[in-house]
Amino acid sequence: MPQPPTLKIVEIFASVQGEGLRQGEPTIFIRLAGCDLRCSFCDTKYAWTGGQTAIPSQVLAKVRALRKRFPADWACLTGGEPFLQDIGPLVDGLKKEGLKIQVETNGRNFRRLAADWLSVSPKPGRYEVHPGFRRQAEEVKLVVSKALTFETVRRLREEFPGSVPILLQAESNEAWSLAKGRRLLSRALRQGLINIRLCVQLHKVFGLR
Repeated sequence: MPQPPTLKIVEIFASVQGEGLRQGEPTIFIRLAGCDLRCSFCDTKYAWTGGQTAIPSQVLAKVRALRKRFPADWACLTGGEPFLQDIGPLVDGLKKEGLKIQVETNGRNFRRLAADWLSVSPKPGRYEVHPGFRRQAEEVKLVVSKALTFETVRRLREEFPGSVPILLQAESNEAWSLAKGRRLLSRALRQGLINIRLCVQLHKVFGLR
Protein backbone atom coordinates (compact mmCIF):
# COMPACT_ATOMS: atom_id res chain seq x y z
CA MET A 1 0.00 0.00 0.00
CA PRO A 2 1.48 3.41 -0.97
CA GLN A 3 2.66 5.62 1.84
CA PRO A 4 0.89 8.99 2.32
CA PRO A 5 2.92 12.02 1.23
CA THR A 6 4.94 13.88 3.81
CA LEU A 7 4.08 17.55 4.10
CA LYS A 8 5.90 20.51 5.60
CA ILE A 9 3.41 22.46 7.71
CA VAL A 10 4.15 25.87 9.24
CA GLU A 11 0.93 26.34 11.20
CA ILE A 12 -2.73 25.36 11.45
CA PHE A 13 -5.13 27.86 12.97
CA ALA A 14 -8.71 29.09 12.98
CA SER A 15 -9.57 32.61 11.86
CA VAL A 16 -11.64 34.53 9.34
CA GLN A 17 -10.71 34.78 5.67
CA GLY A 18 -9.43 38.31 5.25
CA GLU A 19 -8.69 38.40 1.53
CA GLY A 20 -10.61 38.09 -1.70
CA LEU A 21 -14.25 37.33 -2.38
CA ARG A 22 -14.53 35.04 0.64
CA GLN A 23 -13.77 37.85 3.07
CA GLY A 24 -15.37 37.46 6.47
CA GLU A 25 -16.03 33.70 6.36
CA PRO A 26 -14.81 31.55 9.29
CA THR A 27 -11.99 29.36 7.99
CA ILE A 28 -9.41 26.83 9.17
CA PHE A 29 -6.04 27.80 7.71
CA ILE A 30 -3.32 25.28 6.90
CA ARG A 31 -0.09 27.08 6.04
CA LEU A 32 2.44 25.04 4.10
CA ALA A 33 6.17 25.78 4.01
CA GLY A 34 8.21 26.64 0.96
CA CYS A 35 7.87 29.19 -1.80
CA ASP A 36 9.43 29.56 -5.24
CA LEU A 37 9.28 33.37 -5.01
CA ARG A 38 10.75 35.94 -2.63
CA CYS A 39 8.42 38.94 -2.82
CA SER A 40 9.66 41.91 -0.80
CA PHE A 41 6.11 42.74 0.34
CA CYS A 42 5.33 39.20 1.55
CA ASP A 43 3.77 39.25 5.03
CA THR A 44 4.46 35.56 5.69
CA LYS A 45 8.21 35.34 5.04
CA TYR A 46 8.44 32.88 7.93
CA ALA A 47 6.73 30.33 5.67
CA TRP A 48 9.43 30.43 2.97
CA THR A 49 11.40 27.67 4.68
CA GLY A 50 11.16 25.26 7.59
CA GLY A 51 7.89 23.78 8.75
CA GLN A 52 7.13 20.64 10.71
CA THR A 53 6.85 17.29 8.97
CA ALA A 54 3.36 15.78 8.98
CA ILE A 55 1.29 13.30 7.03
CA PRO A 56 -2.30 14.14 6.02
CA SER A 57 -3.88 12.14 8.85
CA GLN A 58 -1.96 14.21 11.42
CA VAL A 59 -3.11 17.44 9.80
CA LEU A 60 -6.70 16.20 9.73
CA ALA A 61 -6.54 15.37 13.45
CA LYS A 62 -5.52 18.96 14.24
CA VAL A 63 -8.25 20.32 12.01
CA ARG A 64 -10.87 18.18 13.76
CA ALA A 65 -9.71 19.47 17.15
CA LEU A 66 -9.94 23.09 15.98
CA ARG A 67 -13.43 22.61 14.55
CA LYS A 68 -14.75 21.44 17.92
CA ARG A 69 -14.46 25.01 19.18
CA PHE A 70 -14.52 26.81 15.81
CA PRO A 71 -16.91 24.90 13.52
CA ALA A 72 -15.89 26.47 10.22
CA ASP A 73 -17.17 25.10 6.92
CA TRP A 74 -14.06 26.10 4.96
CA ALA A 75 -10.40 25.10 5.02
CA CYS A 76 -7.81 27.24 3.24
CA LEU A 77 -4.46 25.85 2.13
CA THR A 78 -2.02 28.72 1.94
CA GLY A 79 1.71 29.31 2.21
CA GLY A 80 4.28 29.72 1.15
CA GLU A 81 3.15 28.08 -2.04
CA PRO A 82 0.92 25.02 -1.50
CA PHE A 83 1.36 23.64 -5.02
CA LEU A 84 5.03 22.93 -4.37
CA GLN A 85 3.90 19.98 -2.23
CA ASP A 86 1.70 16.95 -2.89
CA ILE A 87 -1.47 18.32 -1.31
CA GLY A 88 -3.92 16.13 -3.23
CA PRO A 89 -4.41 13.50 -0.47
CA LEU A 90 -4.83 16.26 2.13
CA VAL A 91 -7.48 17.98 0.01
CA ASP A 92 -9.31 14.67 -0.42
CA GLY A 93 -9.18 14.02 3.32
CA LEU A 94 -10.49 17.49 4.18
CA LYS A 95 -13.39 17.02 1.79
CA LYS A 96 -14.26 13.73 3.48
CA GLU A 97 -14.47 15.73 6.71
CA GLY A 98 -17.21 17.80 5.05
CA LEU A 99 -15.08 20.89 4.47
CA LYS A 100 -15.05 23.11 1.41
CA ILE A 101 -11.50 23.72 0.22
CA GLN A 102 -9.82 26.93 -0.89
CA VAL A 103 -6.24 26.94 -2.15
CA GLU A 104 -4.22 30.15 -2.45
CA THR A 105 -1.46 30.06 -5.05
CA ASN A 106 0.86 32.30 -7.04
CA GLY A 107 -0.28 30.41 -10.13
CA ARG A 108 3.08 29.12 -11.37
CA ASN A 109 2.79 25.42 -10.50
CA PHE A 110 -0.36 23.74 -11.75
CA ARG A 111 -1.83 20.37 -10.85
CA ARG A 112 -5.43 19.22 -10.83
CA LEU A 113 -7.11 19.24 -7.43
CA ALA A 114 -10.59 18.60 -6.05
CA ALA A 115 -10.60 22.10 -4.56
CA ASP A 116 -13.76 24.20 -4.41
CA TRP A 117 -12.05 27.58 -4.73
CA LEU A 118 -8.75 28.50 -6.36
CA SER A 119 -7.45 31.95 -5.51
CA VAL A 120 -4.66 32.90 -7.92
CA SER A 121 -2.32 35.72 -6.96
CA PRO A 122 0.33 36.33 -9.66
CA LYS A 123 3.50 38.00 -8.42
CA PRO A 124 6.30 40.18 -9.83
CA GLY A 125 8.46 40.34 -11.74
CA ARG A 126 6.71 38.57 -14.70
CA TYR A 127 3.30 37.92 -13.08
CA GLU A 128 3.25 34.59 -14.91
CA VAL A 129 0.34 32.15 -14.56
CA HIS A 130 0.21 28.54 -15.72
CA PRO A 131 -2.55 28.20 -18.37
CA GLY A 132 -4.21 25.46 -16.31
CA PHE A 133 -5.33 28.02 -13.73
CA ARG A 134 -7.02 30.36 -16.17
CA ARG A 135 -10.26 28.37 -16.42
CA GLN A 136 -10.32 27.18 -12.82
CA ALA A 137 -9.60 30.33 -10.81
CA GLU A 138 -12.49 31.84 -8.87
CA GLU A 139 -10.58 35.09 -8.40
CA VAL A 140 -7.30 36.78 -9.26
CA LYS A 141 -5.70 38.82 -6.48
CA LEU A 142 -3.07 41.40 -7.36
CA VAL A 143 -1.20 42.99 -4.50
CA VAL A 144 -0.95 46.69 -5.31
CA SER A 145 2.79 46.85 -4.79
CA LYS A 146 5.17 49.40 -6.24
CA ALA A 147 5.96 46.90 -9.00
CA LEU A 148 2.37 46.55 -10.23
CA THR A 149 1.65 48.41 -13.46
CA PHE A 150 -1.53 49.07 -15.38
CA GLU A 151 -0.11 47.09 -18.30
CA THR A 152 0.07 44.03 -16.03
CA VAL A 153 -3.54 44.53 -14.93
CA ARG A 154 -4.66 44.80 -18.54
CA ARG A 155 -2.71 41.73 -19.66
CA LEU A 156 -4.10 39.57 -16.86
CA ARG A 157 -7.60 40.83 -17.57
CA GLU A 158 -7.14 39.57 -21.13
CA GLU A 159 -5.76 36.19 -19.99
CA PHE A 160 -8.60 35.32 -17.60
CA PRO A 161 -12.31 35.00 -18.45
CA GLY A 162 -14.26 38.18 -17.83
CA SER A 163 -16.38 36.38 -15.24
CA VAL A 164 -13.31 35.98 -13.01
CA PRO A 165 -12.83 39.18 -10.98
CA ILE A 166 -9.42 40.78 -10.73
CA LEU A 167 -9.01 42.17 -7.22
CA LEU A 168 -6.60 45.03 -6.58
CA GLN A 169 -5.57 44.32 -2.99
CA ALA A 170 -3.82 47.04 -1.06
CA GLU A 171 -0.37 46.07 0.20
CA SER A 172 -0.79 45.70 3.98
CA ASN A 173 -3.59 48.32 3.76
CA GLU A 174 -0.97 51.06 3.33
CA ALA A 175 -2.30 54.49 2.36
CA TRP A 176 -0.05 54.81 -0.72
CA SER A 177 -1.20 51.40 -1.97
CA LEU A 178 -4.88 52.23 -1.39
CA ALA A 179 -4.41 55.41 -3.44
CA LYS A 180 -2.58 53.55 -6.22
CA GLY A 181 -5.35 50.95 -6.33
CA ARG A 182 -7.94 53.68 -6.82
CA ARG A 183 -5.91 55.13 -9.69
CA LEU A 184 -5.56 51.74 -11.35
CA LEU A 185 -9.28 51.08 -11.04
CA SER A 186 -10.14 54.50 -12.46
CA ARG A 187 -7.91 53.90 -15.47
CA ALA A 188 -9.35 50.41 -15.95
CA LEU A 189 -12.87 51.84 -16.01
CA ARG A 190 -11.91 54.52 -18.53
CA GLN A 191 -10.36 51.90 -20.81
CA GLY A 192 -13.31 49.52 -20.60
CA LEU A 193 -11.75 46.72 -18.55
CA ILE A 194 -14.47 44.69 -16.86
CA ASN A 195 -14.72 43.10 -13.42
CA ILE A 196 -11.83 44.94 -11.77
CA ARG A 197 -12.39 45.51 -8.05
CA LEU A 198 -10.70 47.00 -4.99
CA CYS A 199 -10.10 45.12 -1.75
CA VAL A 200 -8.16 45.32 1.50
CA GLN A 201 -6.83 42.78 3.99
CA LEU A 202 -9.86 42.55 6.27
CA HIS A 203 -8.15 40.44 8.94
CA LYS A 204 -5.68 43.27 9.55
CA VAL A 205 -8.54 45.71 10.04
CA PHE A 206 -9.93 43.46 12.79
CA GLY A 207 -6.54 42.57 14.25
CA LEU A 208 -6.83 38.86 13.37
CA ARG A 209 -4.25 36.42 12.08
